Amino acid sequence: MFTSLKKHLWWSLAGLSLVLCSTPVLAAAETAATTGATHPWWFWPLILLFFCFVLGVVAVLAGVGGGVLYVPLVSGFFPFHIDFVRGAGLMVALAGALAAGPGLLRRNLADLRLALPVALIASTFAIAGAMLGLYLSRLNPDYVQIALGATIIFIAILLTVSKNSERPVVTKQDALGLALGMSGMYHDDSSGEDVTWKTHRTWMGFVMFMVIGIVAGMFGLGAGWANVPVLNLLMGAPLKVSVATSKFLLSITDTSAAWIYLNKGCVIPLMAIPSIIGLMLGSFVGVRILAVAKPKFIRYMVIGVLFFAGLKALDKGLNIGLLG
Repeated sequence: MFTSLKKHLWWSLAGLSLVLCSTPVLAAAETAATTGATHPWWFWPLILLFFCFVLGVVAVLAGVGGGVLYVPLVSGFFPFHIDFVRGAGLMVALAGALAAGPGLLRRNLADLRLALPVALIASTFAIAGAMLGLYLSRLNPDYVQIALGATIIFIAILLTVSKNSERPVVTKQDALGLALGMSGMYHDDSSGEDVTWKTHRTWMGFVMFMVIGIVAGMFGLGAGWANVPVLNLLMGAPLKVSVATSKFLLSITDTSAAWIYLNKGCVIPLMAIPSIIGLMLGSFVGVRILAVAKPKFIRYMVIGVLFFAGLKALDKGLNIGLLG
């Protein structure tokens, strides 16, 4: 028992130290950007690799996607144009989704009949959102920063107040959900039972996925923070099905928006590659820590970071200068 407690404490401290050690990286990045310091070509990819490794650990422990942390923090503290950050953010979210998608489908957790209709809607509006974001950026990048700051603060509030339901009670499936076959069954390994499920309020869910698609494409954010509450709390899918289907959804939605950024030349390999590698490596470490740690404190700390990142984006967009 003492050995188990000692291991638990060690891993918790390791995760916390990884979070704290990212602070000097952000401070150094912002200082170098504001002072106009010149560095060799490999400096920023290297610092981005380390930062995204920390981000990958924290994202797993906090139960959020890496994209929702990547875009506001990198755009706020690194000397990169907002368009390039959004393009890399979509690639980061897409890489994680593509890595997890096949396994989730094999386990029958991600449901195709649930995913495909909402994916069609979200991906269509993600293209519109990407085009809108690039248009606003051409007018004035500050407009995008202001909108991003407001969105990130809203996401932080949503993560604070939302309480997911393990198995929502759906007494009667609506006609649209029944026609689209939005129901199924999966085996719950934790309880050893087969769980049947169905959805309701399908029209409301479709409307929400229109908004989710626009936000995902406009800001380059992975939309897992929004997909899960809509699928779980609004449409009534079980939490495990919602999380797995949300991850699969990202591989479709983010691909649609990513093509717009690729076509406009907003995806730079020197940004995207170290970001993806760092986040994937950090995710592997985060999964190991998650197995023995209780990440509730980390989750609330990440919510605090999101609030700060949102205020930082607003401060940068409004040119107030209160946060540096």
